[in-house]
Amino acid sequence: MARRCAVCNKRVTAGNQVSHSHRKSKRSWAPNLQRVRVNDNGTPVRMNVCTRCLRSGKVDRCV
Repeated sequence: MARRCAVCNKRVTAGNQVSHSHRKSKRSWAPNLQRVRVNDNGTPVRMNVCTRCLRSGKVDRCV
């Protein structure tokens, strides 16, 4: 399973973790994905959606 939002295509990003002494090591930021049931043309489908899309109402959830 790709860690990617099905609506906005948000995915894992990489960067540096910087310590107090300014030494750098690689780290990653993962999106907050939730597996929810979504109405897709009237049929319920399970999708991985980030919480930003859920909060902004970009998906129509099944109840």
